[in-house]
Amino acid sequence: MDSLENAASVFTELRPRLFGIAYRMLGSAAEAEDVVQDVWLRWQDTDRSAVQSPPAFLATIATRLSINVARSARARRESYIGPWLPEPVDTSADPTLGAERGEALEFAFLLLLERLTPTERAAYVLREAFVYPYEQIAEIIQVSAANARQLVSRARKHLAAGRHEPIDKTEHRRLLETFLDAAQSGDVVALEHLFAEDVVSLTDGNGVRGAARLVMHGVPRVTKFVASFAPRFWPGATVTFVEANGAPAVFVPAREKTGGALLVLDASRDGIHQLLWVMNPDKLAGYSK
Repeated sequence: MDSLENAASVFTELRPRLFGIAYRMLGSAAEAEDVVQDVWLRWQDTDRSAVQSPPAFLATIATRLSINVARSARARRESYIGPWLPEPVDTSADPTLGAERGEALEFAFLLLLERLTPTERAAYVLREAFVYPYEQIAEIIQVSAANARQLVSRARKHLAAGRHEPIDKTEHRRLLETFLDAAQSGDVVALEHLFAEDVVSLTDGNGVRGAARLVMHGVPRVTKFVASFAPRFWPGATVTFVEANGAPAVFVPAREKTGGALLVLDASRDGIHQLLWVMNPDKLAGYSK
């Protein structure tokens, strides 16, 4: 009979993939950890001698649990104060998260995935991030292979409208540095030149003091917003370059307590499309240690 030690060894080897599936599905490291823990508990209680493929079995449990959590999360977010953003992960500290493929890991793209139904998201993540064959995706999400193909195709179409051709890390870092210079000085003209026409600014604070609760749209409003808080936000602030979801980001710790602000840019050669500010302290534990 399979020992618990062997079961733990199998689970430990597959854990990064299970977390990767759940995180991409949920946009929350905390919820993904809960899913992975639940998978482990179920794996312990399973008749493992009857399991032909542990990787397929565990991935199925992780995906189905994530679908259930995603459905309930939509209802919970109705009471969220202000815009909701994914929970960023420090990929420099956890390189295994993007070890297989970086697809569907980018911070702004996780936000785009929220446009999909949980089942569409599962099919897309399994196919694009982990290259599962359609037949296996069909078994996992309990649809036909033809339906699995249709779900992935539909997801691609939904997501295409919101995606921009990305810039490389070096350009991204340079753009982030240029933005910081302009933002800290409140240089309106410089800011206007950095923004794409469709630029938006979203701040996830869930009611924390100082977090904007409205989404700012367009170059004039976003420029005014960034310039207006420059005198009270940047002076005396410690600015640290970090990595979030595989891309350069900036973390500004709170002066007195845990938390602070993490800034992620969504950009292309047309300029900055999104300023994504994470100020909810519950989502910054990985950066405010």
